[in-house]
Parts: sequence; structure tokens; C-alpha cells
Amino acid sequence: MIKRPKLPDKPGCYIFKDSREKIIYIGKAKSLKKRVASYFTNSRQDPKTEALVKSIAHVGFIVTDNEVEAFLLENNLIKKNQPKYNIDLKDSKRYAFIQETDEDFPRLVVARNRPGQGRYYGPFVSGAERNSILQFAIRTFRLRTCKRMPKRPCLRHSIKLCDAPCAGKISKGSYMERIRSAGKLLSGKTDSLIAELEYGMRDASANQDYEKALTARDQLNALAYLSEKQKMERQKTYDEDVINFIAHEGRVYLILFNVHKGTLVNKQDFVFGYTDSFIEEFIVQYYSENKVPRELILPQPVEGAVVGFLDKKRGRKVSITVPKIGEKRQLLRLVKKNIELTFFGDETKLSALMSRLKLEMSPSVIECFDISHLSGTSTVGSMVQFRNAKPDKPNYRRFRIRTAGPADDFAAIAEVVRRRYKRLRDEGAEMPDLVVIDGGRGQLNSATCELEKLGLRLPVISIAKKLEEIYLPGLRFPLRLMQKDKALMFIQEMRDEAHRFAISYNRLLRKKEIGR
Repeated sequence: MIKRPKLPDKPGCYIFKDSREKIIYIGKAKSLKKRVASYFTNSRQDPKTEALVKSIAHVGFIVTDNEVEAFLLENNLIKKNQPKYNIDLKDSKRYAFIQETDEDFPRLVVARNRPGQGRYYGPFVSGAERNSILQFAIRTFRLRTCKRMPKRPCLRHSIKLCDAPCAGKISKGSYMERIRSAGKLLSGKTDSLIAELEYGMRDASANQDYEKALTARDQLNALAYLSEKQKMERQKTYDEDVINFIAHEGRVYLILFNVHKGTLVNKQDFVFGYTDSFIEEFIVQYYSENKVPRELILPQPVEGAVVGFLDKKRGRKVSITVPKIGEKRQLLRLVKKNIELTFFGDETKLSALMSRLKLEMSPSVIECFDISHLSGTSTVGSMVQFRNAKPDKPNYRRFRIRTAGPADDFAAIAEVVRRRYKRLRDEGAEMPDLVVIDGGRGQLNSATCELEKLGLRLPVISIAKKLEEIYLPGLRFPLRLMQKDKALMFIQEMRDEAHRFAISYNRLLRKKEIGR
């Protein structure tokens, strides 16, 4: 029996718990009463919501003053409780920070999260930009990079990239001044830092401390170069994020582009379960942890409360654009194309292969064989397995040829095919949906002959390197596909992987022979 308290017609968060009082879902609503009731009265629900409703044993709630507060509360509760049925963004790539370590002589390092020790700068949207600014700061202010300070100066000191605090070549006070300067640079306070360095340079020169003045001058020159470089790269005055998605079989495949002042600097992809309000949930979860841009380009409108949440998080107005034409519409199309290639490209390869070879079913498991030898010596065979169009490396196999004569590729192929599929047959193991042989008509005939002897009927093809022709049993002439045909490119990909694996084994055996 579900425990459902009398819910108010007010904004807030509702909390679903299972029979063990464990929180399984947290949601927000403009009207708690109407939103919660919809779960139990709506007969048309997606599979995930149906499973959620079946698991609900208790309903709780928290009232807020408005929808924006409900969004903020919902996000905090989700982060704290991590309910089973809320969308999970942990598969996404996370932005990295630059950490100033909590040491006597701090270092600057890349950090993926913030455990609470030291100071953090960022997050940085672009990994390349982050690494560039990190190395610039370390080099300009001559900061140490060693994890443990050695007892004597290292090579970096000799080439004037570090002032060797390990050997007492710089006082802690002077070193911390440089760390503070690096911190200003990483915080974007470049103007303040330049003014500070100019004052320090003049003061050092007046006191005839010419070495210190020279160091400050070099730092100023480096900062001037960095500022000019940034001006050239950032002609646009504001940042945009572009979000698009494809909902497919109960899952949402979403990609977000970060466009930094006119330049695409990062792409992030996410996969999570479908819910009716997934886009709002995603936006709140994502931007609670990441910088909110001035403009957000979306394929569909979002609730007004989401806009209010973004405005509050950014501290000023956020523009939500749902373009129908023009450059921004093209950006949305580009994101969607990336989704198709990132998440559904493998399905396209399998569909193309199935169509070209006229297979009865999609070949989800494909095994490809190759033979390698050097002038007839150290002959080996390889088998690579592709599962759902991706290499399945734990199922790769290699064979040392036992019965075939030197340079007899036909007999070698026959041996590895026989050994592989006799074992699978005897063990009652899963058979592949397609077998690919590296070679021409002769190699194909050797493989099919062995399969017939084993009493197995498996689809088999071969690909000949010279003209990239595909041979099929029963066809008089080989199949020739266009160079850019997806099916041909996929077959070549598998053939090349089998070839690489065979050569690596052949080289290993030859090294062992030489070592004897």
C-alpha cells in the first residue's frame, strides 16, 4: 500500500521511497498535488516511469516559495541521495581544475575533482587550453614540478625553469609570492598582475636589484604575449553552449558543445534513462556544477523555472534560443550529426554490411582471421573478434601453425579455422554471425572446406588486398564496393586489426628464436 500524504497545490520537491524507505526518485513541481497525482493516473508512461511507479511505497515532499527554489533544492537532494531513477551524468567527461597543492612549496597540477585540500582554479572547458595555461604559469614563475623535493637541484634549475627551493636557492616568502602571482593569472586577474609586476620591476631597479627586475621584466613580456594571443583567439564577446539529443529505446543520447567566444573548445557526451522532463533535469544537474554561458542554444523550449534557475546561477540574464533557421540552427544540426556518429555509427556499419552481403541477420559477432610469416618462417595465425562493431579484445586468439608447410597460406588458414571452430563446436559455445578471411578465393575455399568437414554452416567471406575485392561462396565473380562504402571500410578495419595482431605475434616468436 502506497503511503501518500495529502499534498499541497504549491511548488516544491516530492520524494519517492521504496518499501525499505530508500529514496528512489526526487522531482520538482509547480504544483506538488497535480504532479504526483499524474504518476498514478497517467496510463501512458515510458518503461522507466512504469518501473518507478511499481517501486514506490512512500511519498514525501518539501514545499518551496517558487519553482526556482524547487529546482535548486531538487538538485541538492539528488546530489546528496543519488536516487536510482534520477538521471545519472557520471558517464560524462568532467572538466578538470588546476590545483595549487597544500605543501610548504606548492605545485600546480591538474585535478579532476576537489577533495578540499589546497586551492583550485577553473574548471577549464578545454583540456588544451588548461594545459597551455598551466605550463605557461609553471614556466613563467619558475615553479617546482617534482612530487618529492630532491636534495639537490635538478636539470630544470640548470636551464632556469625552476629556482630550486629543494636546495634553498629561493626563500619560502619569495616562492609564495610567485605562487600568488600564478594564482592571479589562473584566476584571470591579468591586469592586476601586470600592474603588480611593473611596480615590482621599478622598485627592484631603483634598489639596484637588477636580477629581480630582470625576472619581473621577463614575466611581463610573457604575459604581454599571452594577452595578445588570447585577443587574437577571442574575437566574439560571449560564450554559448549548444545542446541536442536523440531519444532511442528508453535512453537519451545527448551531446553538449561548449563554444567559447566563437570557438568550439569542447564536446561532452551523456547517456541516461528517458523521462518526460529529462532536458530540464539535465540542465539543472549540469549547470549546478558548471559555468552557465550567456546563451544556451536548444532544440526545444524549457520551463520558465529552468530559465530562472540559470539566471540565478549566472547572476544575470541567460538567453535561451530555439533557432528555426540560420547559423544557430546549423549548430544544432552539427551536434545531432555528432550524436549519430558517436552513438549510432556502429549500427550504421552493421546495417551496411548486412545489406551488401545480403545476410539474413545483423552480424553482431564477427571473427576475422589472418596469417603472418617471414619468408615462410615463424608462421602464425590470428583471430580478432568484433562484437557490435567494436573490437572485443578479451576474445582475440593467436595460433602457432603446427601442420601447414612453409609459406602455405591456404593450409595455414585451414588449420586455424579448424582449430577455432572445432573447439567452439565441442564446447557448445557461441558461434559468430560472420567469418572474415584475409585473402582471396583460395583462402576462402580452404576455410569453407574446413567448416563443412566440421558440419558447421557459417557465413564466410574473404577480402583480397590488391584490389580490395570481396569473395563470397557460390559467387563466380568477386564483389567490388566503392572505396568510401561503409561496409567495405568496416571489413578493411577488421582485416587490418587481424593483420596487426598476427604481425605482433610473429615478431614475438622471432625474438624468442633469436634469444635462444
